Amino acid sequence: MTRLFVSRRRFMGIAGVAASTVPLAGCDMLDGLLAGDDPVRGFLASANTLTYRLQRLLIPADRLAPEFSESEIRQGQRPNGSTDPTDPVYLALKDAEFAAYRLNVSGLVERPMQLTLDELRNMPSRTQITRHDCVEGWSCVAKWTGVPLARVLDEAGVKSDARYVVFHCFDSMSLGLAGSAAYYESIDMIDARHPQTILAYGLNGALLPVANGAPLRVRIERQLGYKMAKYIRAIEVVSDLSKIGGGRGGYWEDLGYDWYAGI
Repeated sequence: MTRLFVSRRRFMGIAGVAASTVPLAGCDMLDGLLAGDDPVRGFLASANTLTYRLQRLLIPADRLAPEFSESEIRQGQRPNGSTDPTDPVYLALKDAEFAAYRLNVSGLVERPMQLTLDELRNMPSRTQITRHDCVEGWSCVAKWTGVPLARVLDEAGVKSDARYVVFHCFDSMSLGLAGSAAYYESIDMIDARHPQTILAYGLNGALLPVANGAPLRVRIERQLGYKMAKYIRAIEVVSDLSKIGGGRGGYWEDLGYDWYAGI
């Protein structure tokens, strides 16, 4: 009996190693070859779900990502993805230095809100020097300042059936022959309430530049960079992701990336 017994800790370790053989984040290279109901795709999706559950079981919800010293900031934050949205509403806001910007907070909240940049900046803030890890393979250390997302959620009063926070953005991304789609992303309530998850309006001691997501972007320091939506126009608190965008929780996820990109 003892030879056949595997402790829970040992099982979790074995399962974690097995799950790690499936890419945790990155483009689904089989996307053009497999149909949506292909068994291989189904296996990859189930492995991703297992990875998410294992990490949630093994990693404390409040564990902090590493933070760095000022001396370790050796370059400006590298812009990536879209760097200058062409949405007419965004362009008008940018021309007026975002004076008329309002962050809309809606969905499963007791008090839907529209917050100005001044209101966000007057809330308790957090400054953190962290490393941005991109799925493309590069990293960059930078100092971010913003309001903890948890503070905004508390102000709005999240309802008990809420499970996810969705970030709707001003920038659009290509869908090839299908046109384009507004960028969006989502996280669960554990990451939404993590102390290092902030709505950043400052970068390296200055206002957040347009190329890096002005006027507001989210920092989710325990996940890869594509989760950190820029140019945020609205936050929606929901219980289900299936009816938003392509139903997988984000622009890149709809194209095959993993929804949970924990590092």
